[in-house]
Amino acid sequence: MTYSKTGAKPAEYAAKATHHHIINDPRVQSLVSKLYIPPAASVADIAELATPFEPVKTTVTDVFAIDGGYTESPLKKGFPASTLHFFQFGAVHFTLDALRKLEISRHPDPDDMARLKNIDRVKFPLPTLNTKRNDCESLTDSVRLTLHEFLSAEKLGESMSLMDTLGWFLFRQYKGAKRPAGEDQYELTTRPHGEGGFVFRESEMKSDFSFEGPHGEGPLYLIDALRLHERIDEQTGAAGICGYVAGVVEHLILLHLIRNLMRFDGGMRRSLLLMDRPTGFFGNTSRLIMPMLDLMRWLFGTTGIFMAGLEKSGAFVEHAQQIQKVMPASSFLVLGNDYIYKYVTPPSANTTRPYGETSYYGHKVIFKTGGGHMYVVSLPVAQLKAEPTVQDVPCLADVLTHVEQLKCDMYENALLPIALANKLVSLSAVPSSKILESFAKASIA
Repeated sequence: MTYSKTGAKPAEYAAKATHHHIINDPRVQSLVSKLYIPPAASVADIAELATPFEPVKTTVTDVFAIDGGYTESPLKKGFPASTLHFFQFGAVHFTLDALRKLEISRHPDPDDMARLKNIDRVKFPLPTLNTKRNDCESLTDSVRLTLHEFLSAEKLGESMSLMDTLGWFLFRQYKGAKRPAGEDQYELTTRPHGEGGFVFRESEMKSDFSFEGPHGEGPLYLIDALRLHERIDEQTGAAGICGYVAGVVEHLILLHLIRNLMRFDGGMRRSLLLMDRPTGFFGNTSRLIMPMLDLMRWLFGTTGIFMAGLEKSGAFVEHAQQIQKVMPASSFLVLGNDYIYKYVTPPSANTTRPYGETSYYGHKVIFKTGGGHMYVVSLPVAQLKAEPTVQDVPCLADVLTHVEQLKCDMYENALLPIALANKLVSLSAVPSSKILESFAKASIA
């Protein structure tokens, strides 16, 4: 590693000719020769693999779309730097009748958005580097308490908070009297302080969604089930958890909507729920896929659910763009292991297990509409399979019917609800981050 320029002396730059030591080293040559790069598969046969699609009549009358974003705001520049992250989430709701009457599916603008019912925005700040709350001893505890208080207070206009919904989800409260023994608890694999794990028992949870920690180490919060504390370092900060926080909060808003829609007769059958992300939990939050799969099985067996996650970037989106010209219009591909490992990503160590089984609670579908738009749609399932068929993805035709109906020409392969939700909550680098930076500095000063 070279020296950087910090004073009057010049910076040290990398040498221009030392690469020959690497190239001529026999061990390096031997290791490189053992590497395997899978050959690119021809996409000429995609047309034969695609399944023709015909729109169907559905029971959906209302659409909900959820999105979120965050931005970094420096509190102190130089060394040591201090930062704060601002998060904002929200959802849009409109009826399909309103969409048809307003005819805004092509180019939404602020006037169009004003005619739609907007669910309250959800926002909060999170300390992420060289800063902590006055009532906490560390950055880790500052993050934990901030998330705990935010989720406990935020209700989205309902009588129940997002934290209450997290308990409803983790303890399978939606099953009511049919909940099997043992599902009123959730195992925490690591504690924020101390060695070993902890078992959250619903009967031991206090009214503020906390638990008595063992050995007098302080309270444990229900949000510790997310295991975010494992990724926080007092020196390098907590910026690495921001993506996980965004994913979890968006899912909690989704769960909050599901919980409230279940209170209305036929509410779930009339609603389409859309997220601007895949159907999965990643990193430290990945253990949440087990209760999520359990919830999906319950919903498919009772009220039903129309839900999808839309992907806008990544390997699957790039592959969809690659096959756009050869894939027939009005067709779709349900992606299984054989397809994914041949066309999208190199095979994993165990190709007999469902792709992404430790992170996803749904299967991916590439859909080309009659108008040529390409979408990568993730749909929840009751059980992950290595080679899913059309029958293994419930409500596939219903969801794709509305994906085609809700197309938006304002952006490349965009959906109207997702575009509107993004406009409501996205935080731009300029001027949003600059304004929030000034606000944070003034508030702390």
